[in-house]
Amino acid sequence: MDLSIDTWSAFAVIGTISFALQGGLIAMEKKYDIFAVYFFGLLTSFGGGLLQNIIIGGPDYQLWNQQTLFIVAMISITLVIIFPHPIVKREIFLTNILDAFGVVAFAIQGSLTAINLELPASAVVVSAIATATGGGIIRDLLSQRKPIILERNIYGLWISLIGIIMGVFRENAIPYQYMLFSVFSALHIISFIYKWRIPYRKY
Repeated sequence: MDLSIDTWSAFAVIGTISFALQGGLIAMEKKYDIFAVYFFGLLTSFGGGLLQNIIIGGPDYQLWNQQTLFIVAMISITLVIIFPHPIVKREIFLTNILDAFGVVAFAIQGSLTAINLELPASAVVVSAIATATGGGIIRDLLSQRKPIILERNIYGLWISLIGIIMGVFRENAIPYQYMLFSVFSALHIISFIYKWRIPYRKY
């Protein structure tokens, strides 16, 4: 049995739930209709995988045979619609803390896809970034929000480091991948709490 596939499935579920809730919440924040809530939730959840497939040529079965993840996303979005007030009250948790779990999960998932395709380390990094941020970027552009990855934060750095580490070491052991998930989720949350920023240059 290919252990990396099992790991990919676990990370895909974590990322799908996180991003579906986040996408639905943003649509409700913009006062869009229920169709748009489902659309934004699904777009946020699966947009990164679609972009990854286009860029690195991932397997078609992975892109289209995701019925379980689709159901997971639909249930998550429905919870946003049925129980909006408890979710809105936890907006900081959902849009920042939960975002950390989704981003890191999809970064690892994207890295695993590129590794399974036996692509070089550079492609692993690109796959990690595309999978983790693609859906969010498309969602933010459609909702006229500045994409989070373009803000002055350390968001993109953690994603890139995940891709670099996995692309260089090519480690497929499940404990190793869950260790990466725990470490980088914690770093993402800490950087949000303490407002870590990447330096920028004015001109």
